[in-house]
Amino acid sequence: MSKQDVIHDEDDLRFYIDLDGEEAELTYSRTHKDELDLDYTYVPEDHRGQGLADELVKSAMEYVKGNQLKFIASCPVVEAYVKRHPEYKPYMAEI
Repeated sequence: MSKQDVIHDEDDLRFYIDLDGEEAELTYSRTHKDELDLDYTYVPEDHRGQGLADELVKSAMEYVKGNQLKFIASCPVVEAYVKRHPEYKPYMAEI
């Protein structure tokens, strides 16, 4: 599978991948400390098992890192990704 383009929609507070009429997405909110609370990941059933959730989370992690922000892993998918990629752990907010 080729790498999908992840789009960051800052107005709608989400990272998403356009899948020809469907979308995979990772949504977030911003806390009062300007942290990203990564709260929900969705991949349409027909597209699961292709690494799309990892692509979404990686894009969010790179955004956090590049903007010197912190994140909260409210979504279990994000939490699992960070366990597999401990280089992002320093960007996790203390809660």
